[in-house]
Amino acid sequence: MSVTARVRIQHEDFDLAREVAALRSGDARVGAVASFIGTVRDRSGGDGPADTTRMELEHYPGMTEASIEAMIDAAMQRFAILGARVVHRVGALDAGAQIVLVVVTSSHRGDAFAACEFLMDYLKTQAPFWKKEHRPDGSAEWVDARVADDAAATRWGLTGSNASAAALRSR
Repeated sequence: MSVTARVRIQHEDFDLAREVAALRSGDARVGAVASFIGTVRDRSGGDGPADTTRMELEHYPGMTEASIEAMIDAAMQRFAILGARVVHRVGALDAGAQIVLVVVTSSHRGDAFAACEFLMDYLKTQAPFWKKEHRPDGSAEWVDARVADDAAATRWGLTGSNASAAALRSR
């Protein structure tokens, strides 16, 4: 699979080193690389048995990629970055599996860190993804947007949330 696209939505796992190498390839201006990997986690906080055994992720093909591409364009205008890549997995993922990768390159670390955080806050609140958590007892529920994620996004001027996008899923 090619690693040159800025946005990829896929079932397959990804490799951080491969993605970073492809993003940096041939660009001697790159002095900083910031990355974030999100994983399927147990939300019990370690206070008892695991409460999430698997997560199912859905999206709207075409709309999701276009939405993330537009946010990468916004990040490139807002921060002095040289490149960005977002890889997001969909389908059924077991606890501990990688879900999302955001990688940003720039000449200096400050812009790379800020742009990476900006893109993650966008993904958590604006991107059209829906998550269903599966429990050890066989039950499952769709995950609602979290207030803390919405609050993080407002510092960038991002408004709305996946809570409003949840209405699309129920149609």
